[in-house]
Amino acid sequence: MKNLKNIKNILFDLDGVLYQDLEAVFGQVSKKMTEYISKKLNLDLKKAKELQTNYFHKYNTSLNGLMIHHDIVPEEFLKYVHDIDLSFMKNDLILREELENLKVKKFIFTNGSKEHANNITSHLGINDLFDGFFDIVDAEYSPKPTAKAFDLMIDKFKINPKETLYIEDIAKNLSIGKERGTITAWLINNEYWGKKESEEEFIDFKIENLSLFLKEIRLLQNT
Repeated sequence: MKNLKNIKNILFDLDGVLYQDLEAVFGQVSKKMTEYISKKLNLDLKKAKELQTNYFHKYNTSLNGLMIHHDIVPEEFLKYVHDIDLSFMKNDLILREELENLKVKKFIFTNGSKEHANNITSHLGINDLFDGFFDIVDAEYSPKPTAKAFDLMIDKFKINPKETLYIEDIAKNLSIGKERGTITAWLINNEYWGKKESEEEFIDFKIENLSLFLKEIRLLQNT
């Protein structure tokens, strides 16, 4: 852990990292994606879901595939799929405490939209603790783990990757972070897409609890 003592920045993925119940949130988003594709492309829901999944696996986001093959308007898509009910989500007081007490800059790096990131972090009660959000629009719709997305993010935040910790629930997204010099941490999960490539050498840490990991970093930095 000693290589975490002097980090100055932390990059957080959003969905599946800042909260754990991915199905409760992204399950809604996924359903809205299927509905959108069904309506836009005049497909039944089963065919729409198949296309959505295929594009996600091939292009890293379903939106990327839809833009390439069907000229979908991304702003319309993002607004539709992120219009979800988060009333069940409660403030995460433990995570808030650790974020507040950790004296580093904190950024969100997501393939979703800023509106979705604001919605999630507001419901978790941590929205005010981040120094910046980088979303799929900022990435010019080039999704993680592309070099373009990562380099645009670094340029926007003006941070040094070698002074940065990058935390993801999708293991393969960490590959470009390691290539650029970040310390990488994978939040362990059993999602098929999340754990793919999780045994690769570009992952420095495998963690089970985000708040506990942040606490360990804080204690290390205070010694």
